[in-house]
Amino acid sequence: MGLNLFNYALMSATLSCALVAGLVFGFAVVVMPGLAKLSDREFLQAFKLMDGIIQNRQPAFMLVWVGSIVSVVLVLVLGTLQFSGLELYLMWFASGLYLLAVQGPTLRFNIPLNNTVQALEIELLSAQGLAEARTQFEAPWNRWNRFRTMAAIVSVVALMILQLLLG
Repeated sequence: MGLNLFNYALMSATLSCALVAGLVFGFAVVVMPGLAKLSDREFLQAFKLMDGIIQNRQPAFMLVWVGSIVSVVLVLVLGTLQFSGLELYLMWFASGLYLLAVQGPTLRFNIPLNNTVQALEIELLSAQGLAEARTQFEAPWNRWNRFRTMAAIVSVVALMILQLLLG
């Protein structure tokens, strides 16, 4: 039963981490470049609206995002009890990379930046205030999103390789 539970956890982790990777990739290559073409006020309003959906705990988003964390932790626990050698190291690498380099920056940088935008009273800001708010948000948010995108992609590839090794 342990191996079956591990296989289900690994499939769940791979799928949910791939969905998270796709989401952050989509923001990196489509959403944020599209928003970049908007005025400061439009940019901040649009981001605030999109993030508001996430902040309101959109069920499918929460299932995937939180589910990825739960399934990766489950893979770590079950796999550590069962494997050794290359499989163990690959599992630790993929899981550690996902938790530390995808979820870590999300919690440390992206969410606090999102919360700053959520707290803005955009309609009350002057043109200078809008420009400053955007400058303080956009570049750091994009930098950390690109970082977590690359980490998520590498983590998913490592999880897929692990699945192949385990046959």
